[in-house]
Amino acid sequence: MIELKYVDKRYPTSNALLYIRGLTINKGEVVGILGVNGSGKTTLLKSIMGIGELQNGEITIEGQPIQSQYARIAFITEEGSFMPGMTPPEYARFLASFFPRFDMEYFERLIRLYELPAGRRIRTFSRGQKMRLEISAGLAKRADYLFMDEPFTGSDIFARRDSLKQMMSELRGGETVLISTHLIDEIENVIDRAIILHQGLIRADLYVDELREAGKSLADAMQEARNSQPWGGGVEK
Repeated sequence: MIELKYVDKRYPTSNALLYIRGLTINKGEVVGILGVNGSGKTTLLKSIMGIGELQNGEITIEGQPIQSQYARIAFITEEGSFMPGMTPPEYARFLASFFPRFDMEYFERLIRLYELPAGRRIRTFSRGQKMRLEISAGLAKRADYLFMDEPFTGSDIFARRDSLKQMMSELRGGETVLISTHLIDEIENVIDRAIILHQGLIRADLYVDELREAGKSLADAMQEARNSQPWGGGVEK
């Protein structure tokens, strides 16, 4: 379980902000962190990861500080954590020295599946290849908590759908998954819950099954959320 209490994160050099009075993400949920570019999606994931200081608030995983849970977390981001001078196998060996659960055989299978050139230096990869490498490395960590920040950027619609289908099929069950994206069509059928951000505030927090029962789509919810008051403890501006 992930818990956020009175989280306040601001950047002095920009208007970007994140304010969440209270949010609980239950173990085993697949959650979409949704919103337009600049809405606070990446800031939220980085805050949960413990990247950068908070102005106020507390974030815990299973009641423990984030820093004590790193071995159980995989953060997949377009920014990448790879060393550009390494080849994929060298990068995998590097990760395995820090993550005890790292599954080398699984990693090798994934890079074959994604048709990544194992003998080339990562700096020569295209943007899409680097993202697929990050996905492979993240999944191979066999983490309990999997955070993905815009994992489909730069891919065409068919590649996005295939990649998402592959990622979800490889989960063992029981993982908590957070996927931030502004591309909602591809994830509507795989997430359990949607948290919609706008201008750093939670505008809606809903379960997809309940949304369907109401005869609405995620696109409808996104439009309604942009015009709503902040949800569940956000601050009015």
